[in-house]
Amino acid sequence: MYIQKWGDEMLNDNQLSRYSKQIILNDIGVEGQQKLLNSKVLVVGSGGLGSPALYYLAASGVGTIGIADFDRVGLSNLQRQILHFTEDIGKRKVDSAEEKLNRLNPDVKIIKYTFRLDDQNIEDIIKEYDVVVDCTDNFTARYLISDCCYLLKKPLVEGAVVGFIGTLMTIIPDVSPCYRCLNHLPPQDGTVPSCADEGILGAVAGIIGTMQALEAIKILLGVGEVLTGRLWFFDGLTMEIEEITLDRSEDCQLCGVNPVIKELVSYEIKCKRKIIE
Repeated sequence: MYIQKWGDEMLNDNQLSRYSKQIILNDIGVEGQQKLLNSKVLVVGSGGLGSPALYYLAASGVGTIGIADFDRVGLSNLQRQILHFTEDIGKRKVDSAEEKLNRLNPDVKIIKYTFRLDDQNIEDIIKEYDVVVDCTDNFTARYLISDCCYLLKKPLVEGAVVGFIGTLMTIIPDVSPCYRCLNHLPPQDGTVPSCADEGILGAVAGIIGTMQALEAIKILLGVGEVLTGRLWFFDGLTMEIEEITLDRSEDCQLCGVNPVIKELVSYEIKCKRKIIE
């Protein structure tokens, strides 16, 4: 067996072959691949965004991947949640995801969280990871995750999709604007549509989820430019891309000059419901 050594770590011949197309990249190499194998990423949500994000994180050789999702696979999920198959209907999504990812790459350690994250448990989970990827579909979770990542100084990759539109931004605490710099307070109940009512095209979720994985990998490797201070919009109907430059807000309640949020806050935000008569 051939072994390539980097420092005190070693890649065996199977790993050298599996990751060979990454290792030959100047920005990765053996050292970068070992960084990925030693890294830990938490993905919150294993649905439309989480499925492609998890696939590519596992395929790239991120050594430990946490998956937080309390939901089960339903028939309507299968149009976009590509980690899950028809025979998985009724299974816990984390179990379905673990099975596929282990088959894809046995190098990867999967840690499952089958309960809803809240202000009582989320800090103990997030503190164990190097990067967090938010693939949730509601504002209640987004504020909780983003606040926790800021307080624990963890990089966060945010993605969202509704209809044909996808958005992406990366938050590095105390370097880039935080989520509250963009959305100071949660929306009022009933003012924001959800994908359950507005619909969602699976391929658009695939694009955004894949880019979330790319952002996380770049953070772990310390290469390239990530979407800090930039909100990225993708329109699947026109294929147009737009970027909005963001600045940190001095008045931000979380990361501003005089922050008032110094511990986790939980919200319950109801989405706008479409009434069909």
